[in-house]
Amino acid sequence: MSLPYAEVIGDPIAQSKSPAIHGFWLQIYDIKADYKATHVHTGELGEFLNTRRSDPQWRGCNVTMPHKQAVIPLLDRIDPLAVAVGAVNTIVPEAGQLVGYNTDVPGFLEPLHAELERTHYFRMARVLGTGGAARAIIKGLADAQLVIVLAGRNPDKARALLDELDPAGEHHVVDIAHFADPTDFAFDDRDGCLDLIVNASSLGMTGQPPLGFDLSHAPPGSIFYDIVTSPLNTPFLQSARAAGFRTIDGLSMLIGQADHAFRRFFGAEPPRDVDVELRKLLGA
Repeated sequence: MSLPYAEVIGDPIAQSKSPAIHGFWLQIYDIKADYKATHVHTGELGEFLNTRRSDPQWRGCNVTMPHKQAVIPLLDRIDPLAVAVGAVNTIVPEAGQLVGYNTDVPGFLEPLHAELERTHYFRMARVLGTGGAARAIIKGLADAQLVIVLAGRNPDKARALLDELDPAGEHHVVDIAHFADPTDFAFDDRDGCLDLIVNASSLGMTGQPPLGFDLSHAPPGSIFYDIVTSPLNTPFLQSARAAGFRTIDGLSMLIGQADHAFRRFFGAEPPRDVDVELRKLLGA
């Protein structure tokens, strides 16, 4: 008899760390199930989902690029958060329907919970990148009451993204090149301010151009957050850490979003007390 299974779909898909994460948790719990990576081309999405609908062993799938938006019209129901983000990264069969969720938002916010529970004079995030990954990040930060400075190569695209995801917010846009040059701006240095510097782009990723960010643009006490996972210790994070800033790496969001998906797929709470061992596995 075949085992219950979930999977991650994308194009390409070989780089995905999701099978290692879910497989680790399944092994810890000795759950008799499987999690795999499946290469699905854009033109095959409809056929793929129709096939999975009739498979009683299928528990759902994670969705990675470039399918997070393309999959939406093929689903029966979309969770309100996924509707607000305009992207689905988790699909689960529920009562005969295919339901789309977005676990990227809670996954991104997870390592920031302690900070977000505090009261601040103000909260500001400088977000670098306007691609698909930025959508969940912008929505999560806006809901957490941060003012966003969104930097992209096309400021008009950045403004349209902010207007779509948080039209009532008082956010700002800037050309991403602005942050590559030094500034002498006098930042508010009071304790009780929350400042984030987030790389939501692929810049700095293996095989991609470097991310240009001069540390003079970071207010005192800023937290640097890079969603890139290859390499994990990006030059962006290295330079911030060397200057004494706190940093959050890409595995934090990746493991956080997988946590929410795993609960829906397998009905169990992931064993987060073994995150250190999981990180060692993913870094191998």
